[in-house]
Parts: sequence; structure tokens; C-alpha cells
Amino acid sequence: MKTREQLTDLISQMTLQEKIDMVHGNELFATKAVERLGIPAFRSSDGPRGVRKEFEKDTWKDIGLTFDYTSYLPCNTALAATWNRELARSTGQILGKEARGRGKDMILAPGINIMRTPLCGRSFEYMGEDPHLAGELAVELVQGIEEYDVSSCLKHFAANNQEVRRLDVDVEVSERALREIYFPAFEAAVTRGKAKGVMGAYNKLRGTHCCHNEYLLKQVLRDEWGFEGIVVSDWGGVHSTKEAMENGLDMEMSVTNNFDEYYMANPLKEAIEKGEYPIELLDEKIMHILTVMNELHMLDGERKSGSYNDIEDKQALRRTAEESIVLLKNEESILPLDAKKIKRLLVVGENANRRQAPGGGSAEIKALYEITPLLGLHMLLGGNTEITYHPGYYNMDIGNIWANTGDGENGQADSIDASVEPKKKTTPEEKKALEEKMNAKYLAEVLEEAKTADAVIYVGGLTHDYDTEGQDRADMKLPYGQDKLICELLHVRPDTVVTLLAGSPVDMSAWLDKAQTVCLHWYAGMEGGYALAEALFGRINPSGHLPETFPIHESDCPAVVLGEYPGGDKVRYGEDIFVGYRYYDTYEVKTAFPFGYGLSYTDFVMSGLQAVVSEANRVQVSFCISNVGDRAGADVAQIYVSDKFPKVKKASKELKAFEKVYLEPGETKKITLQLDERAFMYYDEKKGCFRVEPGTYSILLAKSAEEIVDVAEVVIA
Repeated sequence: MKTREQLTDLISQMTLQEKIDMVHGNELFATKAVERLGIPAFRSSDGPRGVRKEFEKDTWKDIGLTFDYTSYLPCNTALAATWNRELARSTGQILGKEARGRGKDMILAPGINIMRTPLCGRSFEYMGEDPHLAGELAVELVQGIEEYDVSSCLKHFAANNQEVRRLDVDVEVSERALREIYFPAFEAAVTRGKAKGVMGAYNKLRGTHCCHNEYLLKQVLRDEWGFEGIVVSDWGGVHSTKEAMENGLDMEMSVTNNFDEYYMANPLKEAIEKGEYPIELLDEKIMHILTVMNELHMLDGERKSGSYNDIEDKQALRRTAEESIVLLKNEESILPLDAKKIKRLLVVGENANRRQAPGGGSAEIKALYEITPLLGLHMLLGGNTEITYHPGYYNMDIGNIWANTGDGENGQADSIDASVEPKKKTTPEEKKALEEKMNAKYLAEVLEEAKTADAVIYVGGLTHDYDTEGQDRADMKLPYGQDKLICELLHVRPDTVVTLLAGSPVDMSAWLDKAQTVCLHWYAGMEGGYALAEALFGRINPSGHLPETFPIHESDCPAVVLGEYPGGDKVRYGEDIFVGYRYYDTYEVKTAFPFGYGLSYTDFVMSGLQAVVSEANRVQVSFCISNVGDRAGADVAQIYVSDKFPKVKKASKELKAFEKVYLEPGETKKITLQLDERAFMYYDEKKGCFRVEPGTYSILLAKSAEEIVDVAEVVIA
């Protein structure tokens, strides 16, 4: 690799135009090369769920060839549901290897914004509601990606927590909430994960767009966290040449093809030529870009080549899908089903037969293949079980926001144009009438079949018509009249196995008390359908735990109760630090399912909690966990910290450590975890720093935020 002195010399040889060409898009996903100096173009791709398909260089038209079929990875919420650092690392490795194999230099992942509201359309791209869980997994994911000479790109920095008015909404949030809730995952991924890329957010923070926000990009990211990589704008997130130049942005990208007119293109060149900005400011940006190129071996010819669609990676992706599945209810031990006893199986629900990879906005994937739940069940059960399928409900919302906006060709560009309205093929009244007519027909067919089937599996939930970029959901209700269908099914067949595919919480109140079994399986990637079949029939033991609280209704959400959502020109985060379980626990609000919750086909006992304080307020926590059931399985031990006598307002408890533990039947393991001083800190806004309030703290060993199994106390000085 080149030394910093050599990079400085390289910059000195560049013309102003060549420098300008490196700080803005020359294609939709690439800058321009400086060929005479051996500096290649810098190429990126969307990719929280895999490397996105190829578009033409200057339009959003699919190139229409076959070489860009790639692996479809579990969404980040599914990954977070595994609570497994090892799987986060392996998922990152696959993403990095495939990005490099497709010739990319930066993969625009991971998304690590906190789920402030369950209605956010991009929640499926993120890692839930807790900063510690998101941070721990983001570190592993980033390090996995960057093993393959590809830059990760943390997004969206920061406070990007809704899609409603995402382009201009101004977030008002306390410094404490930023530091304790919205920053920690980014900080961990930068300082521990050594991420080489960060993407600014569309929204404003305290009056300034995040893509050129001096506080975010210079004070926090560069000065405090020591970030030395590339800060890239979200596509179309720049609004000022002056602010972009002065406030820490390195590279402007957008969704339109007027590349020379970008704020950091000709307008910047002309301003520099007029003496409005010193060339040193531009050189600093070039140094950031060249530093990353150098670390990725883009300048010395020693770069890893990568690969994609490798057969061995499919098993790793299947394991991640398997461990993401969350068993929410299993009364009467209906699950796992016994294949030998089921000769006629009825499968109901559009999601059983729907491919999810092509949807979601910029998270869409041109998947090499996708095993749907219906396909997975057929694959697993083979020819001894007759499987009958009915969609159960009528869905007019085929497609997603990208396929149903603007001119049908440039939906992504339209997504940042507030003047473009989605095309409506039918009126709401016509749509409702047609859906009611078709749903009645489908329901009658399903109920007749359900009476005689040996078992009934319902596969419903959301689709990327709802979990998608550019829009939030109106409420948490299941679409397409599913509540009525589920209620009717449960009336005829109380043993119906209800499975839900979703990337964010849904309202189950209409039927949850009637259902004996409920299983959540996310957008779990190309092997997701087979993993679900394995879980339902006992080939694997579910071990996923919720990375986010499932409230009963959206009106229970703290952003609604204590803050503002969706707001107007501004949105006030009045709930402050009380996000997710921090609110539900502290204010004793009943939930449908708590953060950290997940069942198994076996039983685990946690006991013997001990906590010992050492120097520098470090605490060693130890306990035993035993599998007292008759199946091998895994449980997630969660350590929360609670200040017994807080002098400032705090959440009743906060997650500070966790470990996923695998046990054979009858096996016991002793687990030891370390809490450093930061586990006991809060952000003091008056002093502008994190600090420890001396006193007595409870160390809580838990299976979820609502199930505490043991408590120890420590005194922190």
C-alpha cells in the first residue's frame, strides 16, 4: 500500500477538474476515474440484503442481463433476531465477498438506525430498537464485509427514523437521547468495527440537513470518533454547495443523470476558481477517498477478487434464517408438527407463495433463487404429504413504491421528488369493493378445505408494499383483511399454525388470544422458506428472540404517547431516551410481546447469578444455564442494568450484555460476561460527557425485558 506521503504527492499531481470528478457521481453508482494517475472510479451498490441488480450508467433501467443474479440475504431485522455475533460476521463476509465479486468498492450497508416507531417503512433494513444489540451485531457485520477489500457504509447518520417527509423533516432531539440511543451503534461500528464509509441521512437535524451537518460529520464523526473514511451523501441528500464543501461531506451521489450539475460538480469547481473556498478543503476530501481506496488495495493491484453465488454460502444463509425465526406462542405444544401424521396439509396465505426479494425499494434483490414457504414445505415433506394451497385473501397491491410511481422507469428518482404522486389504477372505493368481493370468495374456499385437512398452516403478515422505502405504514394492522381470515380459520380450526412474515411489528389483537401457535419469520433471505418449514416440523429448534418490542397497538408507541409522530416540518422526540422497552418497562405499559422474547421446543433454566466489581468499575457477571428439556436448542441470556436510586431520570433497565448459548439435553454451561464502566454511565448534558453516578446497581439476568430470572447487586464508586 502507499504511504500517506505518497497519497499527498498523488493529490499534488491532480488537476482541479480531476479532483472535482472524484467527489461526485459520474454515473448513478460511480465517480469518475483519474486514469492517467492510476486512480480508478469508485463504485458502490445498494445492498442491505445483497448486492443490487445492475442499472444502466445514467438511467434506472435494468440492464436486462443475467450476470447480476446474486444471493438474497436475510434482512437486518432477521439478523438482529438471531442475537448471534457469529452469524452477523458470516453474513457480512458473504455480503462483502459478493460485492467484491460484482466489482463494487462500497456496499451501502448496514442500516443501523434505531426503530423509534414500528410504522417506519424501512424498519426491516435496521436492527431493532436497542443500541447495544444493534451495535454489537453491526461491529461484526462491518468487519465481515471489509474482509473482502470492500468498504461498508453505515446508514443513515443520523436520527433517520421515519419515511414520512424523510427528505425535509427537521428532527428535534435532546443531546442525551442522541448519545444514549441514536449514536451508539454508529459509534461502535466506527470505533470498534473500523467502518470505512458512512452515509448521511436525508432528514435535517436541528435545522441542518444531515448530509452536510457540521455537528454530525465534523464534530462527532471526525473529531470525537476519529473517523478517517469516506462520508457519502444519501442519493439526492445534498442541498447546498457551500454546506457540503465546508461541513464534512466527501462525496455527493444522487438519483438523476445531470452529473455535472450536482452541487459538488461544476458549481463547486466554479466557486473554487473564484476563490470562495481554499483548495485545501477539497484536498482533504480527496485524501479521505484515496485513503479508503488505498486500504481496499485499489491503488496497488493486490486486491481480493471476491466471488458470488458460492454454494457453500447457501448453508450459512440457511443457518441465519433458521436462527432468526421467533416462536411467539406454542400452547398445547402443537409445534413441532409430525410429518408422519399429516397426509393432507392446507397452506393458506399469499405470503406462502410470494417472492419478497424484488421489493422494498433500494433493498430490492435480483435473487439467484428464493425458497418461498410453500416451496420449502414441499421440499421438506416430499411426496408423502398432499399439500393444498389457497391465497386466502385478495391482494391488489402487487408491486411496490418503485414500480408504481412517476413514469414507471425512474421510480427511485421520483422517490425524492415530493411533487410526484403515486399513480392510482383504481379509486379507493373501487379497490375496497373488489377486495371485499374476492375475499369473500377466497374465504369460503379456505374454510371448506380447512375442515378436512390434517393440519392448517397460515402464512401471512406484511409485504414490501408496506415494509418499504419512501413510505411508512398508516397503522400496525395486517393488510388485505387478514384479521378476519385468521379469526375465521381459528374458529373452524383452533389448531391452525399462524406464521407471520414481516420486517416490523404488527397488531395481532384481533385474534392473538384465540391462536395457540404463532411464529414470526421475517424477510429471511433466499433460504427463508425452507428454514420456516424446518422449524414447523421440528428439523430445527427455533432460537430467535425479538430485537424490538411488539406493542399491542401503534397508539401505545412512545413516539406517539410522549413525542411526535410523524410531525410536520419538525418532529419532536419528546420521549427522549424512552424508546422501545425503555418506555414500556419504565411506564408499565402492557405489550403483546416484549423485547428479547422468544420460545423454544425445549426448556432452559438460568441460575446462580454472581456479579463481582473489579478496578475501574468493571463488573464480571457469571451464571449457569441448563437445558432441562429433551431437545437440543439455544437460548439468549440477557443482562440488564438498573440504577436502584437514580438521581436523574433513567429507564428502569437497559440491556448491557447478552450471549446466545447452545445446549444439548441435560447440558449445563457456566457463562461469564464482562461489563465495563460504560454499562453504568448516562450522558450528562450539562457537563457534555458520559459519567457514572456512584451508587447501587442491580444486575438483572433475563430471558426477555419482561422475564427477569435472577438479580445481583453491585456498588459502583
